[in-house]
Amino acid sequence: MQIQRKALHTTRMLADFFLLAVSFFAALYAGGFKTGFQFRLIDFLFLIILSSAWVFSSKVTRLYDEFRSRDFSFELINLIKNLLVQFLSAIVFVFIAKEIYSPRLFVLVYEVFALILLGFEKYLFRVIFEKFRKSGRNLRSVLIIGAGEVGQRFYDSIYKNPHFGYHVLGFLDDDEKDLIQGKYLGPIYKLEGLLEKRQVDDVIVALPNYAEERLQQVIATCENYTTRVRIIPDYFKFFSQKYSISMFGKFPIISVREDRLNEIHWRMIKRVFDSVLTVLLFLFVFSWLWPLIIIAIRSTSKGPAFFKQERWGRNGKRFIALKFRSMSAGSKDINAAGEYQQATKNDPRITSIGKILRKTNLDELPQFINVLKGEMSLVGPRPHPTPLNLESKENIKRYMLRHLVKPGITGWAQVNGFRGETKDPHLMEKRVEYDLWYIEHWSFWLDLQILFLTVWKMVKGDPKAY
Repeated sequence: MQIQRKALHTTRMLADFFLLAVSFFAALYAGGFKTGFQFRLIDFLFLIILSSAWVFSSKVTRLYDEFRSRDFSFELINLIKNLLVQFLSAIVFVFIAKEIYSPRLFVLVYEVFALILLGFEKYLFRVIFEKFRKSGRNLRSVLIIGAGEVGQRFYDSIYKNPHFGYHVLGFLDDDEKDLIQGKYLGPIYKLEGLLEKRQVDDVIVALPNYAEERLQQVIATCENYTTRVRIIPDYFKFFSQKYSISMFGKFPIISVREDRLNEIHWRMIKRVFDSVLTVLLFLFVFSWLWPLIIIAIRSTSKGPAFFKQERWGRNGKRFIALKFRSMSAGSKDINAAGEYQQATKNDPRITSIGKILRKTNLDELPQFINVLKGEMSLVGPRPHPTPLNLESKENIKRYMLRHLVKPGITGWAQVNGFRGETKDPHLMEKRVEYDLWYIEHWSFWLDLQILFLTVWKMVKGDPKAY
């Protein structure tokens, strides 16, 4: 299986390199840069640079990971991300060699050809493999040992996704199970007899952790028949969709959830981007916009222009978040019953100018100071006031995991409609769900996507912004 996977990986990569070369030369001819069959050294240097960029970006996006268990949409999105890197690489090179190439025309034609050819190639791979599988070829037969919760969930995943290319022969379990489609094949001692009579590519062990003796028997039996054994730990049910396995000396360590921003180099990249963009905004936008907002606030209501509030940051560290004041001076966050009062629609505490600021999210702009101080990021889970944190951590499952990363001025939950009032616990649960998805799936490209969607919602208007 490992040899086949490596061969398929190499085939897919070579096919992509070939089509990238075809797109490159097609762009040269379509742009009128070449009419004959002679090429300069700089042409081949350009192609090598683009190919090198492809190798780097495909590793980052994991374009060539095992794709039989991935949807085509996943592969297509990764393809677009790689082509974006190609676009940036081509732009840089073309401007350096501007006496040879026309920047706009060449890059545009190259990207269009590459998207069409590579997209079709990857779709064709899918179609070919699906036809093989429907005809009974390129299918891997799987036998599951253990018909408990983990084993049945694994079976359901294969059953609901036939494009994965696996066929479940059935279950072996010492406790008789009434499973769908008659998949219960008997107790575990029948394993050897099944391996003698039937072709089994993989044995998936989904036994409880305490069944160590049974596990040893299964492994010993499979080794006599050259059958591969794969083990799903019983505690797998506690894992998130994004987990990681690493080695600590001779010991394998499983992280329940993957947190890429726990790695210092990714945090540095995010920090540099936050700082550069924030400085540019201060120089070219905030330098004239902030004075106008401050004048509007001070001329329409008494009190300071800024509002300060304690909130929680990364690892639960508390900091003072800044906002433009949108409520009447002296408004209280805690009511007579000692409960935190969230802003509501038509809240009488909100001033006339405050309604505009909150509707357009302009009240959040002072938090860019928190970004410069390193307390916040441009993108991340929105920070909540201390009273709301204390209330939510007791009532919302996994709430505190939001604090694994720096809070953000905007976030994945906000651009997906989960912002504003959260009196209904379900709304806070959904917000936490989206925040954790962001933490587990973070990438630089995702941050750019969220920033773009935030600006779009500011222009379009968000009904939950009040």
